[in-house]
Amino acid sequence: MERADLKQDLALELEAPDLELARAVAALVACNPFVPERVEIERQILGADFREFGTVWHIDKAAERNPNLELLNERLEPLVERWRQVVVGEREGVGGSGVDPEVRRLYPDVVVYHLYNRYEADLRQLIESVVQGERKATAPVSWWRRFQRDVARFFPDGTCWGVTGDEVTMDAALLVAWFFQLRRAFHFIFVSIYGGSLPAAELRAEVWRSVFSHDMRRFRRGLYTRMGDITTLITGPSGTGKELVARAIGLSRFIPFDADRGAFTESFEDSFFALNLSALSPTLVESELFGHRRGAFTGAVEDRPGWFEVCPPLGTIFLDEIGEISEAIQVKLLRVLQTRTFQRLGDTEDRRFGGKVVAATNREPEVELREGRMREDFYYRICSDMVRTPSLREQLDDAPEELRALIDVVARQLVGPEEAPALSDEVEAWVTEHLGSGYPWSGNFRELEQCVRNIVIRGRYLPAGHLSAGSPVEADFRSPEQRFLDGLATDLAAARLDAETLLTRYATWVYVRTGSYQGAARRLGLDRRTVKARVDEDLLAGLRQT
Repeated sequence: MERADLKQDLALELEAPDLELARAVAALVACNPFVPERVEIERQILGADFREFGTVWHIDKAAERNPNLELLNERLEPLVERWRQVVVGEREGVGGSGVDPEVRRLYPDVVVYHLYNRYEADLRQLIESVVQGERKATAPVSWWRRFQRDVARFFPDGTCWGVTGDEVTMDAALLVAWFFQLRRAFHFIFVSIYGGSLPAAELRAEVWRSVFSHDMRRFRRGLYTRMGDITTLITGPSGTGKELVARAIGLSRFIPFDADRGAFTESFEDSFFALNLSALSPTLVESELFGHRRGAFTGAVEDRPGWFEVCPPLGTIFLDEIGEISEAIQVKLLRVLQTRTFQRLGDTEDRRFGGKVVAATNREPEVELREGRMREDFYYRICSDMVRTPSLREQLDDAPEELRALIDVVARQLVGPEEAPALSDEVEAWVTEHLGSGYPWSGNFRELEQCVRNIVIRGRYLPAGHLSAGSPVEADFRSPEQRFLDGLATDLAAARLDAETLLTRYATWVYVRTGSYQGAARRLGLDRRTVKARVDEDLLAGLRQT
């Protein structure tokens, strides 16, 4: 074919490009995969061919694959090839200079989506083999040269046009690093955060934003190198999986790819360091975080690096129960977050911390701030990115059927896939009969795990500390005092007590604790005769039962 004829044929290809498909694919590239909008984009692309697959990705879909992705890829393949001939032809001086500006703008997104899906199975296999200990993440990637050739085919001179008409570098090593991060983030969010309820879906979407921000295009333009500077604070009740969220964020950080070696520069599996601050004394907290010199305190017999020193620049330190630390340690942590420098205990040398900090607390930070237990400057340093984990009760209120799905998850982990269905039936029947659909699950997912384990071992679950009088549980081994306190807590939480009843019940309790009217009067700040008149004899008899 003559050069002039080729130019004419390529120009004809652009007269009616499938811009609608390309625009939708570009929107999909920038979309959070865990939000319902993703489904609407797929529906828009496929029209009558769209197949219902659910509105959110979650663990129940683990054994399935979204059929719409296969249909979308089949539809996109010819468009990508047609546009490649036109766009690459123009850049090589074959296709003239009449390429539609919107085609230029959309071409990179269309190609990126196409390439990601072409290598998605390779990326998934790589991640799973590392997680299962079958290979190191820093070992050479077998399909790297093939990937390089594919990128060069679509971007032969290593560049493309940007949205504003400027040239943008399309580096194969950078692309594969982005793809690896995308697939890792999806994997760890997908397997770590259970549940098909709306609160669980919203949590997955929020964690995705903590990794990439809400603007994927800005992330790709350069934010990916700076996300480690932003501290993430995870709040929520105990037992709701805050460490799982932190781990998903930490294991999903951007890792560069070395084109010469054909391998990633660091291992994601060795990059997450967790420390429970509430389990350590203040001195040990400082030593664990900052390290110490020999002789810095009693028992410091040698120099020792802390986690801030051990953590690599692409690593993550998880500080659990950060609401428990003293003001003095808050000041030292503030310095690390502000200046990225710290000193070992007993040392004056400044050392640099290059990693990311993720913190968690089951306290309400605003309350801690208001009551003076948390410094204002410290609070405003750690609250730049906040994620809240929902309670199990919130999830069940939105989707009651999720209880069975979550029981299935625990059962599979505990007894394996073959025995799990029978165990799930047993647990579900026991919970329905003895706890009821409105049971609060105060211990959240952690309590549900213990419930399943109890039923495996003893055939029953007796949630001491959570039940009130009249519970349908057959046997209640709590002491009278514990039953009283549980009932009082339940009534207070439900705002069911008037002032007179509250004073009567509390005066009776204080009388039992002090052993005399005089002692109770002193503790309550009331007259002895008033206390005597307030003590409920029936309640007193119940509390005194052995």
